Amino acid sequence: EVQLQAYGGGLVQPGGSLRLSCAVSGFTLDAYAITWFRQAPGKEREGVSSNYSGHGPTFYSEVLKDRFYISRDSAKNTVYLQMNSLKPQDTAVYYCAAARQNPRLVWATNEYDYWGKGTLVTVSS
Repeated sequence: EVQLQAYGGGLVQPGGSLRLSCAVSGFTLDAYAITWFRQAPGKEREGVSSNYSGHGPTFYSEVLKDRFYISRDSAKNTVYLQMNSLKPQDTAVYYCAAARQNPRLVWATNEYDYWGKGTLVTVSS
């Protein structure tokens, strides 16, 4: 059974950091593109960062690329999202998604085959 489990969210003060984890099971991590999305209250889901399979490229949202970093540990079947200098507008539910084929459009949600339940990140003082 394919599963993705995002965790590591919580309450953090502005300027703080969090590392989210996406633990996968039921498939070989290296064979899949893994992407982080987020959805803030009342807003559409948006792409955050993606790492393509086969040592493919890494993508970042233009507005986040200097603060967020994606990495994967194949031995642990886990993909991480390091988030630094967090701002209140980063408050959202963060999701990880997996695609068997590297997406033609990285932020197109319909390109992804599997989704995990999200983890809530709240940035507030």
